[in-house]
Amino acid sequence: MKSPVTKPTFKLAFCAIIAALAVVLMLITSIVPVGTYALPCFAGGLLVAVVVEYGAKWALGVYAVVSVLSFFIAGDKEAVLNFAVLFGYYPVLKAFFESKVKSRILQYIFKFAVFNAAAVGSFFIAVKLLAVPAEEFTLFGIYMPLAFLAFGNLFFLLYDFALTSFVMLYVRKIHGKLLRSFK
Repeated sequence: MKSPVTKPTFKLAFCAIIAALAVVLMLITSIVPVGTYALPCFAGGLLVAVVVEYGAKWALGVYAVVSVLSFFIAGDKEAVLNFAVLFGYYPVLKAFFESKVKSRILQYIFKFAVFNAAAVGSFFIAVKLLAVPAEEFTLFGIYMPLAFLAFGNLFFLLYDFALTSFVMLYVRKIHGKLLRSFK
């Protein structure tokens, strides 16, 4: 008899729960002041469970669902942009880079290339399409996109380390216990 954990209906239910939790985090972005940046990171981090349990295809499906639903119902469109342009698919991309690229230096070159392309793309999308005012990118009267990009790279490095820690925690502590009761 096939284990319930491997049945398509169970996979769909598991992914739907992860998607629902991620959408809730995206909804909270309009309430929490730092939510524009922090909550898309956490929402993307939830996809680690889908990547570990069911692989990249299922995780990309969850990413697409969360992106579309968040676009329509989340109040903070800049946070939705952050999720859609980077943090939503990054756990899948991280797993790909770390499994296929053997050199750690090349892994980080690829990761930072993706981050910087996403950050620059987000900046232009936010300014042109979302009409985010230029004052958002000003500190003490100084226009600082390059400084924000430099700090963003530091933040991204921390995010990558945190995501690695979460993957290890998930695999060691949660993975076995989460699905054991359904087998």
